[in-house]
Amino acid sequence: MLKLKPSVQSAIDEGRPVVALESTIIAHGLPFPENLNLARNVEKLVTMHGATPATIAVIAGELCVGLEDDVLERFAKEGTKVPKLNTRDLPIVVAQKLSGATTVAATMRIAEMAGIAVFATGGIGGAHRGSDKNFDISNDLFEFTLSSVAVVTAGAKAILDLAGTLEILETYGVPVVGFGTDDFPAFYSRTSGHKVPMRCNTPQEVATLMKTKWDMAMPGGLIIANPINPEFEIPNDKIAPAIELAIREAEEKKISGKRVTPYLLGRINEITQGQSVRSNLALVMNNAKVATEIAVAYAALATT
Repeated sequence: MLKLKPSVQSAIDEGRPVVALESTIIAHGLPFPENLNLARNVEKLVTMHGATPATIAVIAGELCVGLEDDVLERFAKEGTKVPKLNTRDLPIVVAQKLSGATTVAATMRIAEMAGIAVFATGGIGGAHRGSDKNFDISNDLFEFTLSSVAVVTAGAKAILDLAGTLEILETYGVPVVGFGTDDFPAFYSRTSGHKVPMRCNTPQEVATLMKTKWDMAMPGGLIIANPINPEFEIPNDKIAPAIELAIREAEEKKISGKRVTPYLLGRINEITQGQSVRSNLALVMNNAKVATEIAVAYAALATT
């Protein structure tokens, strides 16, 4: 069921570093053409810093690890018309030979199947506000208990219940590592007001932690919480009102399920007059750079 791009296959076979990348951010996370430019630029950045990029999606029932440029362009242009796939969707789209963009959880699952240990994304999903009543909790959180992949992220998306998200991760036993920080970042903002339980300051420290965890027969993923660069940050006191307004409007329109996050991100971009998209682009690039450094360090450890 796996279809690996030749460059990805050879890198894995030779023990060279590979960084997994998701496709939902292309189809659902950003408008065209920003999404296509980001997809191309992230892959170039990963290559430039010494690893092989592997953007993941499902194409005609195949779990594709590494996409050709024409597929990136098609996903970017079709946007939200491309189905958004979670892990529970994978068997049906494979069985029926369908296509779709993979979420964080689905990307993690396919990355582990392919033997890729590091994944760069924007922000993970988590517990939505009001999840104590409606149980709206992202599958991303549970997937960290299953797939042994280190995910570099600018924290959880700021639209979420971050305290609740961190509590669930603690219950699941998922390591949440601040990369050069003691504070859990909140996507657009460098801090959420919540502390991380552990900290690593270098890619080598993260790689050692990954290897140690898995050598101890403790499967499952790690969250590497990497704050957005200061020059692109939207401080919490500026982004919070935009988030609250977007959430109220979503509730009034009775938007639910998979449609919530794309709606909120799009509406927040409108309210901030494009500033949130600029921040989103910057944090994804920063996460890809850090993920590549970690992948290089982990590959070096794995061969010693």
